[in-house]
Amino acid sequence: MRTLMILGQQTTARPSLTVTGPAAAGKTTALLHTGRTCHLAHTRQHPPSERRVHASVPVAYVLVPPAASAKALATEFARYLGIPVTGRMTQAQITDAVCHTYNQAGVRLILVDEIHRLNPRTTTGAETADLLKDLTERIRSTFVYAGIDVTTTALLSGVRGAQLAGRASLVECGAFPGRLGKHEPFRELITGVEAALDLRAHQTGTLPRHSAYLHQRTAGRIGSLTRLIRQAAITAISDGTERITKTSLEAIRLDHLAETTTAPPRTGPPHSTGNPPSRPTTSLHTTLWPGKTHTGL
Repeated sequence: MRTLMILGQQTTARPSLTVTGPAAAGKTTALLHTGRTCHLAHTRQHPPSERRVHASVPVAYVLVPPAASAKALATEFARYLGIPVTGRMTQAQITDAVCHTYNQAGVRLILVDEIHRLNPRTTTGAETADLLKDLTERIRSTFVYAGIDVTTTALLSGVRGAQLAGRASLVECGAFPGRLGKHEPFRELITGVEAALDLRAHQTGTLPRHSAYLHQRTAGRIGSLTRLIRQAAITAISDGTERITKTSLEAIRLDHLAETTTAPPRTGPPHSTGNPPSRPTTSLHTTLWPGKTHTGL
C-alpha cells in the first residue's frame, strides 16, 4: 500500500488495490489494520498542531450498502466525515461536497469494504460503479476495495469492470496453511494472537501447542480463529479462570461456516497470488498485534 500511495502521487490514473477471497478469510481485518498502520504513520510524521483548526484525516472507511444506488454510496462517503446531507440534495451536490471535504481533510487512503455488493450489470449498479470511478479521479487518495470472491462477480468484467481491473492490483486471501516449507504460518499467527491476550492465569505457549487442533476447527481462517479465541477469552473472564485451555476451546460453538468446512491440508502453498515471502506472517503479526491490548483482543 505504501508503494501504491507513492505511485498515486505521480500519476493521473491512480492505482488501487482489490482484496478478495472467501468469507472469514481476514479481508476486513487486514483492511482495518492497514488503515490503522497508515493513520499512525501519518500522525508520527505530522503531529497535531495547536495552530491548525481542523486535524487531518488520513484514512477513511466506507461500507458499501446493500443494492447501493450512486446517491446512497455518496451519502456513505459523506457520513464518514460528518458532511451534512439533506434530502433535497442531489447526487451531484453530495459528490461535490464529498470530493471537496476529503481533499481538504487530507484523506490519503480510502478503504471500501463489501465491494461485491455492486453489480455493474444492473442500471443502479452501473451508476454506482461510475460514481466510484469519478471519486477515484477527483479525490487525491488511494482506494482499496475488499469483497467476497470479487473475481467471480461482474465487478471486474465488462466495460466498467475493465476500467477498475486495469488500475487495481489483486490480492487474494485464503486459508492459512498449516505448514509452508520450514515455517508454520498458522502456528505463528496463533502465537501473535496469544501475545495479545492479557489473561492473568493463561500460560504462554498453550495455544500454539494446539495449532493442529485450531487449524482443523477453523479451517485456517483468520476470522474464525479470532472469534474462537475471543469467545474463549470472554468466557475465561466471566467464569474467573482467566486462562484458555483446549477443553474451554472445545466448549465454544463456532460460526456455521467453520463448523461445516474441512480444513485444507497442513502442507502446501498458501492461497495467494504471487510468490510468498520467506516469512509470510512476520509483517502480519507486527501489523495486527503490535503489542498488548485488552483481554478481548
